[in-house]
Amino acid sequence: MVTGNDEERYRSRSLWLDALPGPLMPRPALDRDLDVDVAVVGAGYTGLWTTYELVRRDPTLRVAILEAEIAGFGASGRNGGWCSALFAGSREATAARHGREAAIALQRAMFDTVEEVGALCAAEGIDAHYHRGGTLQVATSPAHVERIRARVAHERAWGFGDDDMRWLEPAEAAARLRVASCLGAAYTPHCARVHPARLARGLAEAVERRGATIYEGTTVTEITPRRVRTSGGTVRAEAVVRATEGYTARLHDHHRDLIPVYSLMIATEPLPADFFAEVGWDDCETFSDGRHLLVYGQRTADDRIAFGGRGAPYHFGSQVRDAFDRDDRVFADLLQVLRSLFPALGTARITHVWGGPLGVARDWYSSVAFDPATGLGRAGGYVGDGVATANLAGRTLADLILGLDTELTRLPWVGHRSPRWEPEPLRWAGVNLAIGLTGALDRWEARTGRPAVRGARLLARLTGD
Repeated sequence: MVTGNDEERYRSRSLWLDALPGPLMPRPALDRDLDVDVAVVGAGYTGLWTTYELVRRDPTLRVAILEAEIAGFGASGRNGGWCSALFAGSREATAARHGREAAIALQRAMFDTVEEVGALCAAEGIDAHYHRGGTLQVATSPAHVERIRARVAHERAWGFGDDDMRWLEPAEAAARLRVASCLGAAYTPHCARVHPARLARGLAEAVERRGATIYEGTTVTEITPRRVRTSGGTVRAEAVVRATEGYTARLHDHHRDLIPVYSLMIATEPLPADFFAEVGWDDCETFSDGRHLLVYGQRTADDRIAFGGRGAPYHFGSQVRDAFDRDDRVFADLLQVLRSLFPALGTARITHVWGGPLGVARDWYSSVAFDPATGLGRAGGYVGDGVATANLAGRTLADLILGLDTELTRLPWVGHRSPRWEPEPLRWAGVNLAIGLTGALDRWEARTGRPAVRGARLLARLTGD
């Protein structure tokens, strides 16, 4: 039985979960041993997309999803709502291992995936507030201009044209979104705004309509070939998919595969028409700026600004706790940045603050894999860019599990294995050094107006870029 406290806990995870219509009632937990064709651990985007693709292609498959909380409880219900073509992994590293054409093919697959998500929402009637307005990376200091222009030049060097990314002069950028002190922006159409929790919960309903079963309140304690041990029973399956992302470190045998790094967000109250008359934003582009310490925002369907960023510390031993979702220092920093970008906010209230862990591999590189010999599959390490990447992962895992040889299964991230993270305390020291360095570089650039070239190179070495 769900209590009022349970409901409050679920809704307190984010603006997105709080705004869902109707009660957040957990589905029944697993309470017996079970035999299925495919067991999926985790009811976030990766697990849900994988399940959807499997049962869509073969309705006879018995697929069970095992979720410790409720579908969309983790990053899938808390993220910034960017369905973007960003891929967590160095294109140069991809080309060095697999060739230039393979690296380009992976990026093209990401472009296509943004539209794939929208098409799926339309086909399944998922009201995820999907709107493909693209994304802006605005320059608000001279240091940003050089870095963002270099990013556009980098895309040109890889053969991507104006239709994929272009530089906007200040007047062109302001025609889309007017932020204070804007010196120009990079614009790409390959991004859509979504309501993350509506997408996750809609996917959960879609997989159930197609015959899959989701067991919530079911903690997985061990994953082994063709077997999953849970708090409610043992599941035997021909294929087992680990889709745990920021919670992977809780599985003992995978403690150093992915680490949980926290990203935090704030959201304003719905803003009046005169605010948007001043700043524009008619096409609901997502946006970021040129600083090293990532910030990201969107205009929601009910006219709020949902705005997030990194800067929270990594917690020793890869700990994941509800208390880490809140950090008053980071929330204050986010509000300061948001008000500096949009002075017209005035005294607008902040109604929601939240956060959560995302998964990061040691080389900052996403991967997807399936081993037919053991029946074990996995995907993750999205470094916060998982809304679209998880869809590509789900479609790819479905092909791999079904034994198909397709364009997706030949993409260069398939089978990639990242190095394991260092043991503590080296892991804690290194990750927090990188987080601290990003903030220090931004402060130096704000003070001098010049790019921190050497510091940026050191940061790139630390993060695998």
